[in-house]
Amino acid sequence: MSHTEAAPSQASHKLSLSELSPQTLYDKCVALARNLWWTWHPEVINLFRDLDPIRWRQLDHNPIALLSEFTPERLEMRAAELVLYSRINYAYRRLKEYMANTHTWGRTHAGVLGGKPVAYFSAEFGIHESVPIYSGGLGVLSGDHIKSASGLGVPLIAIGLFYDQGYFKQHLDLDAYQREEYLDTKVENVPMEPAIGTDGKQVNVTIETRTGELHAKVWLMHVGRVKLYLLDCDVEGNSPEDRELTSRLYGGDHRTRIRQELVLGVGGVKALAALGISPGCYHLNEGHSAFATLEAIRERMSNDGMSFDSALRDVAQHTVFTTHTPVPAGHDRFDGGLIEEHLGPLRDELKISYEQLMGLGRVEPHNEGESFCMTVIALKLSRRANAVSCLHGYVSRRMWAHLWPWRVEEEIPIGHITNGVHVPSWLAWQMLQLYERNFPAGWLQRMGEHEAWKGIHQVDPGELWEVHYALKNLLLAFVRRRVSRQCRRRGESDAVVEAARNLFDPNILTIGFARRFATYKRADLFMSDMERLNALVNDEDRPVQIVVAGKAHPADEPGKQLIKKIANLRHDERFANRVVYLEDYDINVCRHLIQGVDVWLNNPRRPLEASGTSGQKAVLNGGLNCSVLDGWWAEAYDGSNGFAIGTGTTHVSDQITDERDAESLFQVLEKQVVPLFYERDVDGLPRGWIQMMMNSIGSLAWRFSAHRMVMDYTKSAYLPAAGGVSCDMSLR
Repeated sequence: MSHTEAAPSQASHKLSLSELSPQTLYDKCVALARNLWWTWHPEVINLFRDLDPIRWRQLDHNPIALLSEFTPERLEMRAAELVLYSRINYAYRRLKEYMANTHTWGRTHAGVLGGKPVAYFSAEFGIHESVPIYSGGLGVLSGDHIKSASGLGVPLIAIGLFYDQGYFKQHLDLDAYQREEYLDTKVENVPMEPAIGTDGKQVNVTIETRTGELHAKVWLMHVGRVKLYLLDCDVEGNSPEDRELTSRLYGGDHRTRIRQELVLGVGGVKALAALGISPGCYHLNEGHSAFATLEAIRERMSNDGMSFDSALRDVAQHTVFTTHTPVPAGHDRFDGGLIEEHLGPLRDELKISYEQLMGLGRVEPHNEGESFCMTVIALKLSRRANAVSCLHGYVSRRMWAHLWPWRVEEEIPIGHITNGVHVPSWLAWQMLQLYERNFPAGWLQRMGEHEAWKGIHQVDPGELWEVHYALKNLLLAFVRRRVSRQCRRRGESDAVVEAARNLFDPNILTIGFARRFATYKRADLFMSDMERLNALVNDEDRPVQIVVAGKAHPADEPGKQLIKKIANLRHDERFANRVVYLEDYDINVCRHLIQGVDVWLNNPRRPLEASGTSGQKAVLNGGLNCSVLDGWWAEAYDGSNGFAIGTGTTHVSDQITDERDAESLFQVLEKQVVPLFYERDVDGLPRGWIQMMMNSIGSLAWRFSAHRMVMDYTKSAYLPAAGGVSCDMSLR
């Protein structure tokens, strides 16, 4: 709650007591639950939690599932018992005011998008753990992007897929080997409704392929002011195989992947047409949705009688493409047979040959031995392309320079807009209260500006440390619950379960590491010297404890072996009480970790981390980053706001690079991190550490906020794409 928002008056409380019927009270709660605006408003989250704290946790913090267990009469009884009337009224009124507010940054700075909104395509959206249609970083970034677009009032429509089994639930067996479990999501417990088209009927789209039609229905989900449309292939008319097409995220073979991307891209543009939406800009978040450009070209040819070449130039002018991976294996490629099977009918309507279509997805258009790459077609059919950090921009220009052989590398048309995170979603409620007391009024409306965060240096150091210590205790309580539950599920002894309930000490330096378990992220770098690790974590005066989490892709066997290697440290008496592995990493686990750790560790093999955002989330809550100078940290670290592993250089040999970085990691931990944390004044405060926390928050929180990111996209990409005024900034 900002300083400009007063608490409900006693009069309004009395009014609610006398006028709210049980059904009205219930309907207001349902209205709150059905707009995901609640996911970044702690006072609403706390309201739902208070209805039934135990069931709230058991139901993965899903208010719709929770409310389904209440009748209006029982809800009224609970509201009376806890005096919730005014809180429900206030939350409902805030939502209505938020939705009706037109005095936004977007109205002032992005007016041209009002009639022609941005169409933002992404294969996944990580909004909240109760809506499991994401796998990791890309999805969470997409979720943060549309939340900030909502907060800023930037006219934006989002398009994705509805995965009724989502990504997998992760469990480790007795040998610590990752096992995947897929659970059906109950549609009735997801805050979405059928999308209604201009004809007043539910929107359904049909996509022609050489082997038959693909059908998808369209759902609508409200994320604040942003409408998120999700395509779902579980409909009559599809074969049993195709009904399962959108069941799982990143599952199946190449044929499944191309069909999913056909539905997302081509189906997404068809859905926009059925909804009567004419975008001023298409934003392709990664190459998964690149087929959208081809359907948009077909529309221009059909509606306006344009030639293919003219329509291509027009659509490319309105298209923005964001590439996220510097790893070659991360770019989807398909053979000619799959392309012709799935895009053949669309190619006929575009009046181009098979060779022309394949050429759009090849670096060398006439090289018949080259497959069709989604990143290549996205780069060719967009006039504004960007990487997601400054360093990633350099890497991407070098990676794709051969698409523009007539240009020097510095002039390759790929710029960068560094990723950011949605502050209200990741900021702990306790830290929010601290900021509210010390920051200027309305700072949350200006979270992407430096001035809004200057007040951090006025915070009392003791108070900041007290809040951090409280959050750390909450994290450790969470760790104990999760680890003891893991032990019980595996059928381990009562003694092991009881030991798990007493893990970790809040007075010990706590390091967190959590991300996708790809081998280049080197999750086991801290295990490169086990004797040194033992000396570090078990130092009698200055011990260290480490909490690790993350999933490996089901097909990534080396990633699974990394998990097994780390998780099995629990069988080594030297590390059993110092290193723990949390199963089933998701938004909820991430939130606990980034809000409670002292240090956030990140040690990818440079320069393979495009950006990374988990460390940015830790910044908001006072956690310090200890990271390789890669991705966002390469442009964030200034010597006083965290710790750097290495010098920002790499050897031509990966083995030597890994050895250097492992040595640097231990040196930084032993010589910088541990001494600074344990150096205390007469009051028991680590003054130097707290000063670094303040430096980190003050210098980084605004720069790496999603509000700043979306403002950059709006000014540098969306407005010029839609025919507005350009402010080039970092885009080339």
